[in-house]
Amino acid sequence: MAWRKVAFWPAVTGACLLAICGAAPAADTSKSGAPAEVPGAKRVASIEGISEYRLDNGLQVLLIPDASKPSVTVNMTVLVGSRHEGYGEAGMAHLLEHMLFKGTPNFSGPKEIPDALHKRGADYNASTDVDRTNFHETLPATDANLEFAIRLEADRLMNSYVHAADLKSEMTVVRSEFESGENSPIGILVQRMMSAAYDWHNYGKSTIGNRSDIERVPIHKLQEFYHHHYQPENTVVAVAGKFQPKTALEDIVKYFGPIPRSEFKADTTYTEEPPQDGQRIVRLKRVGNVAVVGATYHIPAGGQADFTATEVLEGILSDDPSGRLYKSLVETKQAAAVFGVTFAWHDPGVMMLLARVAPGKKPEDVLKAMEATIADVAKSGVTQAEVDRIRQQLLKQREQTASNSARLGLELSEWASQGDWRLYFLHRDRLEKLTAADVSKAAARYLKPDNSTLGLFIPTKSPDRSHVPPAGDLAAAIGNYQGRGSIAGGEAFDASPANIDARTKLETLDGGVKAAFLGKKTRGNDVHLRLELRYGDVQNLRGLRTAADILPQLMLTGTKNLNKQQIQDTLDKLKATLHASGGPGTATFSLLTRRETLPDVLRLLKQILREASLPESELELIRQADLAEMRSELSEPQALAGNAIRRHMAPYDKDDPRYVATLPESINSLKAVSVADIRKLYSNYLCGAHGELAIVGDFDKAQVLPLLNEMLGDWKAEMPYAHISRDVTFEVQGGSRTIETPDKANAVYAAACVFPMRDDNPDFAPLSLGDFILGEDTLTSRLGTRVRQKEGLTYGVVSRLQASAEDQRTAFVVQAICNPINIHKVTTAIAEEIGDLFSKGIPQGELAAAKQGYLQQQELARASDRDLVGMLSENLSVGRTMKYYADLEKRIAELTSDQVISALRSHIDPKKLFIVTAGDFNKPQAATGR
Repeated sequence: MAWRKVAFWPAVTGACLLAICGAAPAADTSKSGAPAEVPGAKRVASIEGISEYRLDNGLQVLLIPDASKPSVTVNMTVLVGSRHEGYGEAGMAHLLEHMLFKGTPNFSGPKEIPDALHKRGADYNASTDVDRTNFHETLPATDANLEFAIRLEADRLMNSYVHAADLKSEMTVVRSEFESGENSPIGILVQRMMSAAYDWHNYGKSTIGNRSDIERVPIHKLQEFYHHHYQPENTVVAVAGKFQPKTALEDIVKYFGPIPRSEFKADTTYTEEPPQDGQRIVRLKRVGNVAVVGATYHIPAGGQADFTATEVLEGILSDDPSGRLYKSLVETKQAAAVFGVTFAWHDPGVMMLLARVAPGKKPEDVLKAMEATIADVAKSGVTQAEVDRIRQQLLKQREQTASNSARLGLELSEWASQGDWRLYFLHRDRLEKLTAADVSKAAARYLKPDNSTLGLFIPTKSPDRSHVPPAGDLAAAIGNYQGRGSIAGGEAFDASPANIDARTKLETLDGGVKAAFLGKKTRGNDVHLRLELRYGDVQNLRGLRTAADILPQLMLTGTKNLNKQQIQDTLDKLKATLHASGGPGTATFSLLTRRETLPDVLRLLKQILREASLPESELELIRQADLAEMRSELSEPQALAGNAIRRHMAPYDKDDPRYVATLPESINSLKAVSVADIRKLYSNYLCGAHGELAIVGDFDKAQVLPLLNEMLGDWKAEMPYAHISRDVTFEVQGGSRTIETPDKANAVYAAACVFPMRDDNPDFAPLSLGDFILGEDTLTSRLGTRVRQKEGLTYGVVSRLQASAEDQRTAFVVQAICNPINIHKVTTAIAEEIGDLFSKGIPQGELAAAKQGYLQQQELARASDRDLVGMLSENLSVGRTMKYYADLEKRIAELTSDQVISALRSHIDPKKLFIVTAGDFNKPQAATGR
């Protein structure tokens, strides 16, 4: 479908805005109900609950109040990206994004900005794309946190250190990120196709940049780029969430207002890509196991009316399972999967279609079949039913985004970087009016062979050129656009453990499933539901591990009365999203929908649970896609290292449902699993007698409870159920293993140990805080500060403590990526940091900051309904309430350094860590300068 961004695209992505998200009125109003008025901030427009202001220095501000979440997100976007880079500057916008974490006069030192955010429990990040760069953080919603975030971003905008010493270490971090992208053949194929599709425009260059430019950029060039583009008149500000608009505006005026207009005027790019004058073909040969083919077509800019038609057109081609390419390639077993994306950019972008080639098929043949399907659409057009289906999906996605103010702020930033944030609403209006004739016309105009660039990862006489229109006059298209009414606002919810317990109602459903109901008013009337069904036991599930993995996924592909497409269409019509996952003994269903459609969605879920047809044809399609994914992992360092660690931590015999298979074993098991095995599980094991169900959001319990009892109440199973224990009853030895992955630019370090302990153990709190200090954050933790910030050896390094609420099993894991030549330095640095923590203890200041960050992070997690429904479900499974979290946080707040170090030493022995390194360690490496 028309993804806004795709995981395999090698550019770094993000949002283009300073956004503040939390909870307040449903529209941008003061207590009187009128728009906020603050000297120095002039109101420009108000649309659907969002108000725009301008400061005297040109800074743009958007206010998006949302009373439903006790959190605040601040997102600053500078309208500069890789589109604005000159010769020798490839990757400069992205490199500068990294440098802006290195400190300012008020946040001195490379650790100060991340540390200041970390102490407040912030969830923060930054990103760069073709048209913009952004910096955002989400914090608990308080006036102090809001002021802090605004002060930080204003300071970062104008006063950031861009020093040569910091560039030396951060350059290697960015290069590590570049190298991780080089590991992905499909990502490189996309990059090569983009490069071939554009002759002159910078959209043909990867945002991550060119290796030589990253390594050699002079510091004065980076400083010039910073001072030229990081200016208030080139920056957008938006506010969404729990805040008082007047207070937010006053803070913005206070900290951003004194910044003068720049003596420079940010460059307006003027390069216009000429019409492509003939089909181009890219052939890429790299180490891998799965062939990929693709086709790219030039399309209009995101702000143009025709872009909407091309976005729907891409969905009609690539959607699973209704898409033309899905039917012509996947259902005929020529391809394992198809993907599609339309890039909504400031200047004319591209539509890209990709397919993973099925084993035994020739990439050239699959590409020809892809071209034939596309040509048929260009010639014959599309149907209104196809347009309606994709339109419904896109509108559903929009509504789900609008219900989450933080996501909405980020989404608006993407449109702001295209020319105007109001394009977000204009695009919706265009989408609603779109006809099959419009889409067919776009297909004929843009899906021409001479407008295409083809790609294969392997291994015309009279040009018919497409004249893509320029971005044009957006002001004329927008005019005096007023938009519609504001989205429904939610209540100001207190996410404390005590209030959550007070608001939660517990029930045991007729069949035996335990249920928790937490009703509250939410933005957009959203409601989250999680159902986990438990079945079987260690003995009766022997040999059925792969069947159990597939069962929930296959249940979504058909019922007695509905096929996969009809199920998807119904979910789209009901504005619902349903996901299913499984493992031996569990089947989990996660649902997001609205109050008004929840009853009908539950009736649909009942059909899926009780009347699943488990079609063999769909099993073959799942098998085909999963096999392609597994084969692609056979040479990937991350997958191989992770599998080796998991296997070492779970030494069960092969038939045991808890056994961790090797990647080749998983492939063989997937080939061998039959629909009869899966139907056996469904008929004899799965039932409504054991499990947990949690609902959080806007719903009527009196209406929902009878439907749940009807869905699960009389559903019994023949096979007995008993909890599948994963208690650590064995001793796992330490050691090391090296895995060679030829021709991979990035290497992986992974280490782990496992020991018997549940999360209700008194030592869990000090262990958690110790892990938080050691490696919870890749920038501010001890590992992050040493391995990434100081030595620049990695893009990412983390440690994680993974404890079970049910079983005596806790794992400690450390992971990092790096250039293969630096693997020994990374290994040594991690070992030294663990040793220093264990032997030297924790200074009082560091301990206090860690406590503050940990506790605010917990507060932020409870503010997310998606996370909260998972917490309530887990509580049901072990028979506890949210008081567990209140007690844990009280324990964290009281910890001493000695208690933390004592717990670490008692449970984690560095000598018992099992360490896996995976990468191309035999290939001669270029000098890294380190």
